[in-house]
Amino acid sequence: MAGFTLTEVVIASALLIIALVPILKALTAAHVSGRVIERKTRCLMLAQAKLDDIRARSVHDYTSTFTEMNTSLDGSYLCNVLDIPEGPDLRRIGVLVGYDLNGNNLLTPDYDEELEVVLATLIARRQ
Repeated sequence: MAGFTLTEVVIASALLIIALVPILKALTAAHVSGRVIERKTRCLMLAQAKLDDIRARSVHDYTSTFTEMNTSLDGSYLCNVLDIPEGPDLRRIGVLVGYDLNGNNLLTPDYDEELEVVLATLIARRQ
């Protein structure tokens, strides 16, 4: 009977383990990076949608304030909207969107890991 000796099996197993460790590390890193990219992409889409909504509402009701804090957009995605007057007929709108990692329902800009996207625009009063 032709077979493998115990030494051959041990050496083959050791080589397999040595080859699998870097492959598993690379797969784990790729998975984590994919999740981060997915979260940032979702934040960008939600921020753009929020900004479009504010632009549309400003056409009909320019005088109301658009400021919002910790508004839930989609599950654990939160949004802050800053409405800063730049003059009588001009406003600066900032939309901050992030993923609530710690589950406290607060989007804290000083906590870098939660805040993913910041979009800003100017809105003028239409005559």
